[in-house]
This record gives sequence, C-alpha cells and structure tokens, in this order.
Amino acid sequence: MNRSPLVIKLPQKRKITKHNAALFTYLNKTDNNAGKAYLYRVMYKNYTPKNTAAIYFIQLPLQKTFNSFIKRAIDILFSIVVIATILSWLIPLMAILIKAGSAGPVFFLQKRHKQNGAIFTCIKFRSMVVNPLADILPAAVNDKRVTPLGRFLRKTFIDELPQFFNVLWGDMSIIGPRPHMLSESLRFEEQVRHYSYREKIKPGITGLSQVMGLEGAADNIYKMKARVDMDIFYLRHWSLKLDAIILYHTIRKIAGL
Repeated sequence: MNRSPLVIKLPQKRKITKHNAALFTYLNKTDNNAGKAYLYRVMYKNYTPKNTAAIYFIQLPLQKTFNSFIKRAIDILFSIVVIATILSWLIPLMAILIKAGSAGPVFFLQKRHKQNGAIFTCIKFRSMVVNPLADILPAAVNDKRVTPLGRFLRKTFIDELPQFFNVLWGDMSIIGPRPHMLSESLRFEEQVRHYSYREKIKPGITGLSQVMGLEGAADNIYKMKARVDMDIFYLRHWSLKLDAIILYHTIRKIAGL
C-alpha cells in the first residue's frame, strides 16, 4: 500500500527549565497549537529531509528483545509492590466509600485497545454513577455523572490504581500511551493520521502526554493530535531514562508539586 511515512525531527540538546515544555533535554522545539505546548513538530512528507527519520522503516526501541524484557521485568516488580503495599488495603476502603456514595459496583470495567489493536478489559475504581453512556460518552469538565468521591479519585488519579492488575497480567505497562475507550479509538482513527501507530507498544497507566499536561477530555481534534504526537515521540525515543523522568514527574504531579 502506498502511503506517505510519518517523519519526526530528531532531537537536539536544550537547556532544562521548570516549565513543562522543557522537561527533556533532547526535545528540540516548542510549538503552540490550540493553546497547548508541543515539544517537537510532526511533519507529513513524501520524502525524508535532513535530520529526520521515516518512522515506518525504523525499528522501535521496545521492539528489541532486551529492551522489552527489561521494561516487562520492571512492570512486574513495580506492580507487585503496589498491589501488595497499597491496593491490598485501598481496595477494601474504596469498596466501602464507593458503595456508600452511590449504588453500583466498586470497579468500572471497560473494553479498550491494547498493543497491536487487541482488546482488553481496563479496570478502574468507579467514579461515576451507573449510566448507559459510560462506554460511549467520556467524562467532561463538571460532568454531572461524576460522584463527589469520583471527583476526588479523578483529581488524585486514585481511580487509575487498579490498572496495576492490568500491568501484572501483561495487558498494560506502567508507562506508555493511554488507552482510550473503543468508541473514541474508532473516531480518532478516522480523524487523526497515524493514530493507530501508538498501539505498537502496550498502553500505560501514565505517559509522556500526561506529564506534559495533555490529559482529560479530548474535546477538540488539536488536543488529540497533540497526544498522538507525544505518544509517537515516546515510541521512537523510549529509554529507561525517559521512563524514569516520566514516573518522577507523574509522582510530583499527583503530589501537587
């Protein structure tokens, strides 16, 4: 099939500042689109200009056996620690609070896409009242379906913690592109070029997009394009150092620092 490759500028060193747009020394430029900071520019070309690489024809770091093994080993170890030390007491506590706040199950189970387009069941603490639109309409700002406790869980990202079971089972990784509900994936695949490329690796609980502030409801196409750009950058430039930086800034964000 004849299709133009996705081309990305390779990184150059730059000074780190406190602003999110300069978290990583190897990101070379900041562009603005719809008020969001882009750290590099994605260009769709039929040729490969100087200092760029055609993404379709380069092996991704996580497609190498050793890199994949190391990342998986870290995922297993980290998820076991979180499940044993945090979820072992947090799940009973959340069960009481969630049940007291609204009728329905403790966990929210939703089908989402994982690596290579396969489907898995993503686990979260339920943060909404039970409603027929949960698998079709994503949560919006001031969404009335979100319970008072759910707003706290979403703000602190506690609702995502059960996904460490998904990590342990091998459906997800701790760090990677966030998985979207199936209805969103189908819509964005039509609207955002190379959207499905992000599924070449496992989805993550957190990722580069999240620490750069590209999170929450994707209520316009520019926000989703920004996320896809970040996800593709992560695929192309994965390293243990990058994962460590993302995890560090995720913890700082949860702590409100």
